Amino acid sequence: MESPELAAIDIQNLPQHIAVIMDGNGRWAKLHNMPRLFGHKQGVKAVREITEASAELGIKFLTLYAFSTENWSRPEMEVMGLMSLLVETIKAELNTLEKNNIRLRAIGDLSKLPDNTRTALLSGIEKTKRNTRMDLVLALNYSSRWEILSAVNKIAEQSKNENIHLPIDEAVFSSYLSTNGIPDPELLIRTSGEHRISNFLLWQLAYTEFHFSNVFWPDFRKKNLYEAILDFQKRQRRFGKTSEQIAR
Repeated sequence: MESPELAAIDIQNLPQHIAVIMDGNGRWAKLHNMPRLFGHKQGVKAVREITEASAELGIKFLTLYAFSTENWSRPEMEVMGLMSLLVETIKAELNTLEKNNIRLRAIGDLSKLPDNTRTALLSGIEKTKRNTRMDLVLALNYSSRWEILSAVNKIAEQSKNENIHLPIDEAVFSSYLSTNGIPDPELLIRTSGEHRISNFLLWQLAYTEFHFSNVFWPDFRKKNLYEAILDFQKRQRRFGKTSEQIAR
């Protein structure tokens, strides 16, 4: 039976790109008297369900904040467990991605990932590169400040070698970001009740609508995704204009 939330969604007014800060795995595990890594493993179920639901709706890009550059400071056992879980998940879900015509992509400094993690990730990216239904983008070893500084350094180097002309505009700067070729998110979802963006897509979120959910990520399901989209569809996106100008 179709849920009332799904039935209420205007399919003609979907965000093309949804970004998600998947938060609350550790607190969910603590609530259930389990180790933090158990919470991360349960979070994989949410990843699977939200990915499939997004593709079914017709969302074209889904970006998941999976591991930040700051996450390396967590306990070594948790970090290594997360890296192993990533390898297991990519291998286990590859057939599902292929079946659903979903393309796997990644943003972040992938060179710093453990060899087996990077190998599994790049293999998944290669095997799904021709899929066209939806792009699933994993932000791994990613931080927005790293991304912006990296872009600035590349531009400075090319400018020094006279391969780029100054001043640059927004389009040129965006082309040096790791999200080059990916449209900016129209909707950002953060779970677990936190109200911050944690160094995620600072440039790209300039005009994004935010939805904060109190649900911990392992419990986040299709119904919660639909609620976020319905919230998005109630907003008026003005991009600096007045309501009267948008209504014309």
